[in-house]
Amino acid sequence: MDPITLGFCGIGVLLLLILFRVPIAVALGVVGFAGLVIILGWPAGRDPNFVRGFTAAFNYLSFEPFSFVASFSLVAIPMFLMMGYVAFHFGFTHDGYTAARAWLSRLPGGLAIASVMGSAVFAAVSGSSMATAAAMGKLAVPEMLRYNYDKGLATGAITAAGTLGALIPPSILMIIYGLFTELSIGKLLIAGFLPGVLSALGYILLIIIRAKINPSLAPMPDHRVSWGERFSALKGVWSIIVLFILVMGGIYAGIMTPTEAAAIGAAGAWILAGLAKKLNIEGAKLSILETVTQTASIFAVVVGAKIFVGFIAMTGVASYLSDIALGLDYSPLVILLALSVMYIILGTFMDPLGIMLLTLPVVIPVIDSLGYDLIWFGVIMVKLLEIGMITPPVGLNVFVLKGAIGDTVRLETIFKGVTWFIFADIIVLAILILYPSISLILPNAL
Repeated sequence: MDPITLGFCGIGVLLLLILFRVPIAVALGVVGFAGLVIILGWPAGRDPNFVRGFTAAFNYLSFEPFSFVASFSLVAIPMFLMMGYVAFHFGFTHDGYTAARAWLSRLPGGLAIASVMGSAVFAAVSGSSMATAAAMGKLAVPEMLRYNYDKGLATGAITAAGTLGALIPPSILMIIYGLFTELSIGKLLIAGFLPGVLSALGYILLIIIRAKINPSLAPMPDHRVSWGERFSALKGVWSIIVLFILVMGGIYAGIMTPTEAAAIGAAGAWILAGLAKKLNIEGAKLSILETVTQTASIFAVVVGAKIFVGFIAMTGVASYLSDIALGLDYSPLVILLALSVMYIILGTFMDPLGIMLLTLPVVIPVIDSLGYDLIWFGVIMVKLLEIGMITPPVGLNVFVLKGAIGDTVRLETIFKGVTWFIFADIIVLAILILYPSISLILPNAL
């Protein structure tokens, strides 16, 4: 069989397995390994020998995935996750939300705006979109519903704002993207900061406009917060600010690598929890358990993807598609928009990490050959994956939030509420495509 045909068959089988709800890590690993057995056991011009192919594929399996997962840079993932879970279970996130609510509650849709700001704060110490949505859902949705906020607006704001965890540094997706593309992880993390802030501002502007047009969506609280209460609420924010400056300041100043900064951040979170006298056994157990569980899930997908990427690389599919893209009589912008549509469609039924690892070996050569900056494209890709996280019919963040709040709000109501925020995301995405300097100004200054 022709290697390129084999490669496309492998991609087709992979998508079919995913549609049948086979776990993405298993699907990537099985298809990748089977493809390696076939392509290594069927050399050009020779009779097939699948025993030889199995041996060669097993040798690849015993070395390549392990050497990749053993990368020092990947240590940043569990460290950033631990920092976020410690911040949540020991009350740092709650303090940030309380401060945002105290200062912003008198604005139109103030509690929803405070929820977006609280999500941005949690994103700045967690790096995980789903963790942000789950944590803020438990904190903010009951509060907004207590003040008779529209259920769609309340849940839509949290679901959309949860995606900030994928963009605002530290971002787990940015770390994975940097490892697979061999780009500077520090520059990628910094590149996501301004786009993340722009996304948060887009959500806030949408909330204000909707609350102005229809005040019944977000009734004003009866209680007026005094200036003393506002300044008192700021006392709990210092720990989050210290962690963010410690991690991102160290990376931006060139004092620490991202991995070192992640380790310092995780240790700093435990120390700050101790200084604030918030440490307890239950919170410590939950922080460690959730860190281990999430890390294992991510690494399983990474190992499966590494096997699949090895198979795709041997088939030559990536270079074949790159040649086709260059041969098309379309502008690079049209090709980029076509890829954007593809990512949004994939996002309706796949998880973001799976989409990224599935498409990187094929898409990156095309983007590189078109002359686009790969750091800028990393931001665009993550933004597209964010949109996929809240797009029906899957919308992982929607289901994560639903699991966090239980039967308080119907699933259809959450999807209806988050649709408004998808429009805001598309506008922000257009701005980021038209003005690449928004993403590149900070990494270029490193």
